[in-house]
Amino acid sequence: MGTTDPALAARIARAKARGLPQHLAIIMDGNGRWARRRGEERRAGHRAGLETARKIVEFVGRELGIKYLTLFVFSKENWRRPKEEVDFLMGLLADFLRQNLDELLKGGVRLQVLGDLDGLPERVRAELERAVDLSRANDKLYLSLAINYGGRQEILRAVRLLLRDLWARGQPGEIDEPLFRRYLYTAELPDPDLLIRTSGEERISNFLLWQSAYAEFWVTETLWPDFSVEELLQAVEDFQSRQRKFGGVVEG
Repeated sequence: MGTTDPALAARIARAKARGLPQHLAIIMDGNGRWARRRGEERRAGHRAGLETARKIVEFVGRELGIKYLTLFVFSKENWRRPKEEVDFLMGLLADFLRQNLDELLKGGVRLQVLGDLDGLPERVRAELERAVDLSRANDKLYLSLAINYGGRQEILRAVRLLLRDLWARGQPGEIDEPLFRRYLYTAELPDPDLLIRTSGEERISNFLLWQSAYAEFWVTETLWPDFSVEELLQAVEDFQSRQRKFGGVVEG
């Protein structure tokens, strides 16, 4: 079902005609500040942020038609937060998956997890594994959730797995980028073209370090719960105005 806003529909059509990013990645930041500015507990910000994520996933898949979307949900470093907050976040994620999986499946979403599932609570892990399994045949939108994830840790994991396999063969062989990529969580995904970060922070925060080598960055002061589909379109439009050289030179 398309948007009923004529102006928004026209912007979507123009964006599609100009060529969309193939892979969009988002660092969803600012839930706690959003709640604090309203005099509410941080969990209120997380609830609002999750609803924003739901709307963005639906918009990207149904309206824009971008093929790959990756959301930074929970980092390795986030375990340092108070236990009560971490427990709430994990329960919120499990409830969201249980309550919204049918809708995601109807929308053609294929779910993938980037990160260490073994380190998650059993309930969350079970819901994630179920969602991944049931959505395996879908191909409209590849939604990757970075959970218990860290870019440095991902690279170290890939190195260990690659060395293990090389030693098992009894010969070192040649290591190149295509071979190394096969050991990353994102082995089946293209690198992100556009990386969005909300809340005004201008850092990558250990997110997709290898994969973002040539990603275009777009930063907004907007806190994640207030991030809108209109602002997402603004980021896409800005991306479309840039010349991507990948280290080369654009003539003319």
